[in-house]
Amino acid sequence: MCRNIRPLFNFDPPTTDDEIRGAALQFVRKISGFNKPSKVNEAVFRTAVDRIAAASRDLINHLETKAQPRKRNEEASRTLDRAAHRSSRDLTSPRR
Repeated sequence: MCRNIRPLFNFDPPTTDDEIRGAALQFVRKISGFNKPSKVNEAVFRTAVDRIAAASRDLINHLETKAQPRKRNEEASRTLDRAAHRSSRDLTSPRR
């Protein structure tokens, strides 16, 4: 899965529409292979982002859990720690 797409459900504070749209954009970029669509594909690209964002918002709004909401700052800290660990591991591994 694309590392730029993060879980968005069950956070405190709740996920914003901008975060959902950003994840939808990353998803469409990933599956289309375009970072920025050509003029001819721009409308269909934007429509796909809008539809995926709407479906994602609907999903998040209807999911249920008994788990405590995750704290954004704690998740961000864990993400940075994992990235640093990956980076240091890549620097110490032998080159092929």
